[in-house]
Amino acid sequence: MKKVLIVEDDSILAFVHQKFVEQLGYKVTACVESGAAAIEEVKKDEPDIILMDILILGDMDGIETMGEIRKFSEVPVVYVTGNSNPTVKQRADATPGKVDFLSKPINLGLLQTTFHKLE
Repeated sequence: MKKVLIVEDDSILAFVHQKFVEQLGYKVTACVESGAAAIEEVKKDEPDIILMDILILGDMDGIETMGEIRKFSEVPVVYVTGNSNPTVKQRADATPGKVDFLSKPINLGLLQTTFHKLE
């Protein structure tokens, strides 16, 4: 069973995303709110996929967090954001291993389509 790390600072959205991930047959290793916590979880649990919000708690946004994670892991990332700024999307698109850039709110079908790109 593939493992997914969810990085989302909105607890309701984190819960919804967790339920979607589980309905698709994946295991959620953790739901964290900050870049620092995400980095620690990747080191600890080595997820197969990261579902990463861009605006998260802490000193780093989700894209900067992935830059740090790329120093030691090639885990694929799916960005999920409410920010439709083209500059943000360009920054995200430059991330090695980026699978998709999804605009909130996401639904189960959209997440399923995105996860199938990894198979």
